[in-house]
Amino acid sequence: SERKEESMTGGGGSDALHQLYYDPNIENKNLAQKWLMQAQVSPQAWQFCWALLSPEKVPEIQYFGASALHTKISRYWSDIPTDQYESLKSQLFSQIACFSSGSKMVLTRLCVALASLALNTMPEAWPGAVAEMVRVFQEDGGGVDGRARCLALLELLTVLPEEFQTSRLPQYRKGQVRGALGREWGSVCPLLQQLLRRTDSPGAVKARVLRCLSSWVLLDVPLSESEGLVHDCFSALPDPELFDTAVEAIVNAISQPDSQRYVNTLLKLVPQVLALQEQLREAVQNGDMETCHGICRIVVTLGENHSRTLLEQVDHWQSFLALVNMIMFCTGIPGHYPVNETTSSLTLTFWYTLQDEIMSFESDKQAVYLQVYRPVYFQLVDVLLHKAQFPSDQEYASWSSDEKEQFRIYRLDISDTLMYVYEMLGSELLSNLYDKLGRLLTNAEQPTSWQHTEALLYGFQSIAETIDVNYSDVIPGLIGLIPRININNVQLADTVMFTIGALAEWLADHPVMLSSVLPLVLQALGNPDLSVSSVSTLKKICRECKYDLPPYATNIVAVSQEVLIKQIHKTSQCMWLMQALGFLLSALPVEDILRNLHSLITPYIQQLEKLADETPNPSNKLAIIHILGLLSNLFTTLDISKQDDESADGSAPPVKTAPPPPGPNPVVVVLQQVFALIQTVLSKWLNDSQVVEAVCAIFEKSVKTLLHDFAPMVSQLSEMLGQMYSTIPQASALDLTRQMVHIFASETDHFPPIKALFELVTSVTLSIFQQGRGSCRGGSVSNVNSLLKSGRIFFLKKTEKLSFCLPLLGVLSLKFPEAPTVKSTCLFFTELLPHCSDVPPLARVVQEDGKLLVQAVLEGIGGGASRSLMDQFADVLFCLNKHCFSLLAVWLKEALQPPGFPSSRITAEQKDNFSHQILRERVNKRRVKDIVKEFTLLCRGLHGTEYAAEY
Repeated sequence: SERKEESMTGGGGSDALHQLYYDPNIENKNLAQKWLMQAQVSPQAWQFCWALLSPEKVPEIQYFGASALHTKISRYWSDIPTDQYESLKSQLFSQIACFSSGSKMVLTRLCVALASLALNTMPEAWPGAVAEMVRVFQEDGGGVDGRARCLALLELLTVLPEEFQTSRLPQYRKGQVRGALGREWGSVCPLLQQLLRRTDSPGAVKARVLRCLSSWVLLDVPLSESEGLVHDCFSALPDPELFDTAVEAIVNAISQPDSQRYVNTLLKLVPQVLALQEQLREAVQNGDMETCHGICRIVVTLGENHSRTLLEQVDHWQSFLALVNMIMFCTGIPGHYPVNETTSSLTLTFWYTLQDEIMSFESDKQAVYLQVYRPVYFQLVDVLLHKAQFPSDQEYASWSSDEKEQFRIYRLDISDTLMYVYEMLGSELLSNLYDKLGRLLTNAEQPTSWQHTEALLYGFQSIAETIDVNYSDVIPGLIGLIPRININNVQLADTVMFTIGALAEWLADHPVMLSSVLPLVLQALGNPDLSVSSVSTLKKICRECKYDLPPYATNIVAVSQEVLIKQIHKTSQCMWLMQALGFLLSALPVEDILRNLHSLITPYIQQLEKLADETPNPSNKLAIIHILGLLSNLFTTLDISKQDDESADGSAPPVKTAPPPPGPNPVVVVLQQVFALIQTVLSKWLNDSQVVEAVCAIFEKSVKTLLHDFAPMVSQLSEMLGQMYSTIPQASALDLTRQMVHIFASETDHFPPIKALFELVTSVTLSIFQQGRGSCRGGSVSNVNSLLKSGRIFFLKKTEKLSFCLPLLGVLSLKFPEAPTVKSTCLFFTELLPHCSDVPPLARVVQEDGKLLVQAVLEGIGGGASRSLMDQFADVLFCLNKHCFSLLAVWLKEALQPPGFPSSRITAEQKDNFSHQILRERVNKRRVKDIVKEFTLLCRGLHGTEYAAEY
């Protein structure tokens, strides 16, 4: 390796570059790259980079030389003596002139290097930098032809603003340089105008001019000052070679935040944009998607960024309305997205923006605008629903899966837009859709396409999914129309299902209509192509209408059982179906629940008994997890107490509003019956974290749903969890323990088994950490978060003293590399420490183990933990200082006494200073964080570096 490095050095970097680009050996490539990265920042780079630019070198080597120059100038500017600025500038000008007819990639890097030099020297050391650049390149170039010099100048002027945007200049310098660049626009603008307007300017020069304009307008050049050039950009649009760069320049110019101040300039732009309509129509007729896309970008950018400004110019309302109609044309552009066109999706955000601006006016003004624009938005709904229509079956079948996915997302965007438009158009929009659907379905003379029907239903669905339509007088008619739809297509059937699902809340208020739609849903359950839509719709109906479903319960359970047995649906839909049945059964009398549960789950229990007897293998593992998943999803939603459901997945607990009926809970009855079978399954699969997780999920979801009704199971489940965890620790068992502690730790009857379980789990986890294993199966050390969250409950409920395992576990957790674990541990201590005075057991634990905690925190600050965690460590020190001041003073003194701790870079004086600063701050938490950050930089040897300045 050393010989290789010597060889690279001897070749002035050329050997290393040759290895990087051409050597097939990956080890040599990596070594070469490492050497080159170091070489770029070395002092010798100033010498070798000029040598690498010599004409006989290949472009790859020349490129590295130019890049090295840029690196030195942009990142190590302070190394360059002031008296060398002029010679460096002259050399760069000379090299750019040489390469103006050479390699384009080398020329660009040299231009970037000179741009970086200009940014570092303007305005003091190099006033009028841009004017000088223009003058130098306009002079006779010693054998370099004028066109090449012109292109090189344009490249330099283009990269200058780009380099400014990415430069590492300090904030105060950025402001100075931005101002200087703004003043230099006066030198750039006439040059660009001259080159763009000359009839003999080559296309390549004009394209570069447009790129240069794009770059400069991003510096917030006033629109009034670039108005003439923007006008020239419109003149360039008919030229196919200049079209893309002209579009980019126009879009950048009119989308600058400052441009809305220049009302007169914007008003002049509107007719120029409207004049593009002929070019747009021709592009549509010729199928020229690129031109359509570009013109649409211009018109949408003007409308989206300046709709309020243009709306307020009431004398010009007709021209703005014409602009809005042009955007409407772009929205409704012929063809199916994304196969025949990709333009219409660009316009959707404009309609949100225009609506927001109209609705933000005071009521009198708003009424005037609504009179003009409500008809426009009704037209928009028609256009959007037309665009949302599926193509013919034959055409759709020819689309790729990627095209179908893009179309699906496009329809979702249309759905969101329709939902938003409803806020402006209100119930009249629903009436409008209903009238159209009614005419479509009742007109026997005129045949209708399923696509038209589906699109209108999709409109209803889009609105009903998110808007409360309970007051609408057209929904009963819509429910009445649905059975009249000739469903002969999967897409139409899907939309019918989703529409019924979107109306589930309305059906709960109008249960008499359930008989019209429920048969359709149950019929669709048997079709695998309608799996997602039919199951999700049944789940919504069962959740929202469960108290009105008992008359249909037998039929729903029978159909569901049939499709489950036939395995029509994929796993996730089977789980949804079980959740639906849980909602349904919740509203039945207890004896009916038990009867239905018996018939529903007996086949699965029998299958599980058979699987439990088999030797474990991958096939029966999947079957066991599937059955356990079905049970846990059923128990997630089966709750016989009256309640307000917050979520079906248990992410937020339900709010009980009435006590459950007397007697044992049906879920508990079933769990007690299958408990022995679950223990048998566990005994064979205890090594498999996925099976253990599936078992724990049954109990965890049952606990979350039943809350205190789960009480009869607490003792036996605690015992089983303890046995599981002490045999093979699993992450899912920790989470279930936390859930049990959270609900039952404060109940006298259940405290003994919960306490025994918690102490056992804590003790086992601590022994894992002390042995250095640091993880339990199914999760990393960060699963200790669950344990720490549970532990707070024991301490803060002032229960009898818990063993010292938990605080010790917390101290050990501070030393692990996972940031979430360390953050959770710090939070654990900051929440507990304020209770030292009122919880005697906690005070004793802190007194005995506090020094260990301080040592662990100091170790992290000294370099043992990520710098992103310093705020959390500061919080712990602040808490200790506030609530255990006298103890902290002793602990800090003892902990900081050993030489080299927490870092060998720290002197005894710096440690004393840190200790005094911390102990002084008992009120200002922000100050403590600053002290810790300062100390950690000292410990890591980063204090005063550029790296530290960004911290």
